[in-house]
Amino acid sequence: MCLIVFAWRPEHALPLIVAGNRDEFYARPTQALAPWGDAPGVHAGRDLEAGGTWLGVGPRGRFAALTNIRDPGQPLGPRSRGELVAAYLQGELGVEAYLDEVAGRSGQYSGFNLLVGDGQRLGYVNAREAAPRLLGAGVYGLSNGGLDTPWPKLVKARSRLENLLETAEPEVLLALLADNQPAADGELPETGVGLATERLLSSVFIASQNYGTRASTVLIVDAEGRRRMVERSFGPFGGHLGEVVLDV
Repeated sequence: MCLIVFAWRPEHALPLIVAGNRDEFYARPTQALAPWGDAPGVHAGRDLEAGGTWLGVGPRGRFAALTNIRDPGQPLGPRSRGELVAAYLQGELGVEAYLDEVAGRSGQYSGFNLLVGDGQRLGYVNAREAAPRLLGAGVYGLSNGGLDTPWPKLVKARSRLENLLETAEPEVLLALLADNQPAADGELPETGVGLATERLLSSVFIASQNYGTRASTVLIVDAEGRRRMVERSFGPFGGHLGEVVLDV
């Protein structure tokens, strides 16, 4: 995942609304959103190279999602970050206990942001900070910096989500995620990847020959714990490959 905007509103009729784009090389083998046959109750896409996932739901109201931290100079962790999401969805530890456990071994992974929730609480940890915290009610954004780091696409997508909370239907949220307008050069962050790449990565939806948005995923959870997930998959230059709708 390279961009996630989400509204966390405990006690609301729709306590959790999530819209996220997973950006990755098109050549990396991936399974679209589906139930996991080897993990009852888990519904997620799957990275077929390392076996983990970037966003999904699990039994007992579990939800987890991940973004990478963009830093070309960071050491490469020996373990796949996607396993952090998969392990929570399949596990038994509570939100705070799981985040504490992950924070204690965050050095095994390249930089990441991790969200985990159980329907009652939503928590966050950044591998650079290693200080987990529970999130209060609000509208948030995660890209490849930290929580709410004000990169242009994060600010734009979060603002749009704030204006869509009363009409939070999947189609509307997917339209938010489809915005391919790059930021102006003067607004670009400097993350060490060069100007041309900063431009490419500055739009909410990324499309090129080799790298871009592979999946746009929407999750809407109601007060009864019912969850609707919609995912659209894409190939090179943003070509539409398919759509999955799950009610779980």
